[in-house]
Amino acid sequence: MMNVLTNVYIFGARATAAGVYKSLSKLEGNKQIKAFIVTDSADNPLNIWGVPVWSLYEISELLSAEEKSAAEVYIATPQFFHEEISYLLQKSGFKKLIMVTSEQEAYIMERYYESERLFPSIHKLLLPSNDSLFPYISIYVACFFRDKKVANLPRRPGYMKRLLLGCYLARQSGVDIAKQADFYDDAGYNISDKNPNRCEMTAHYWIWKNRLDIEDEYVGIYHYRRFLDMSDDDLRRMKANDVDVVLPFPMIHYPSAIIHHTWYVREDDWQVMRQVLRELHPEYNARFDEIFARPYFYNYNIMIARKSVFADYCAWLFPILDAIEERSVPKGKYRADRYTAYMSESLTTLYFMYHQQDLKVFHTGRILYT
Repeated sequence: MMNVLTNVYIFGARATAAGVYKSLSKLEGNKQIKAFIVTDSADNPLNIWGVPVWSLYEISELLSAEEKSAAEVYIATPQFFHEEISYLLQKSGFKKLIMVTSEQEAYIMERYYESERLFPSIHKLLLPSNDSLFPYISIYVACFFRDKKVANLPRRPGYMKRLLLGCYLARQSGVDIAKQADFYDDAGYNISDKNPNRCEMTAHYWIWKNRLDIEDEYVGIYHYRRFLDMSDDDLRRMKANDVDVVLPFPMIHYPSAIIHHTWYVREDDWQVMRQVLRELHPEYNARFDEIFARPYFYNYNIMIARKSVFADYCAWLFPILDAIEERSVPKGKYRADRYTAYMSESLTTLYFMYHQQDLKVFHTGRILYT
């Protein structure tokens, strides 16, 4: 019997949508992806890997009521927009809507990368028979003092600690932050005053300078609403298999990972970063164009790493960020546009892509709690 093809549309045109497209194209032979849909065609490509990008108005005019009713639409945008997009699609006549949550995205990307034999999953490693084989670990959940409360956060296990960021600014503003966290980013050696630009990277710095002398084998950093999909069994897998670092599955960017910085970083700042890399780390710069010509990008600056690996990464990263802030115009200390935090995502991608062969790098999903 011939397979009946289902016409599929993907709402979205950035990383989540690109990942869904790659996965469906590779693994779902009965689905024919007809187009990407966006709210507005402005600032979006005309096509993604040859598949047209149409506005919702355009696609609604092109398709009949029957075609819209029969088609599947994957909503592949940040979850915050799903409800609004679902309403607009239903109003336009689409019936079969599939909202790609962070859990579904993690599952989709794990299947896709397994089929491509890329970016191995922590979940595929053997689980040790000895239940007592659990790593000494601290995972720090980076929270900003102005973050909104998240209703459905899971219960935090004892090894997960709350680290409050932006404490310098909070205290300067007279905000009472007592009893809001287990740790504060303005204690000990810190760069809390740089939080308006460094964002979660003030947490990385604080952990590096203040928490690597304790007995933990591993340290991790999550965001207040973004966690890695790591169960206790996965942590046992990590220790038993001598994993060096666990990162979120790379997001897929079209046409390549280089596009990411154009959304968040000014080109003159980007060129400062490139010059700093050429001077401080020519060996990494030599592979920069090759790595960023691929579509794979480590978003969000979250990870779990062996303590020594985390220390090496921070010792490499922070002198680069310091040099960028000193050379950019205006200098970083006069800015609050998060540009070095966004650059840190690119630098994290460069660092761990560079070390794919000499470090044991494994991956998992990134779960967003709303």
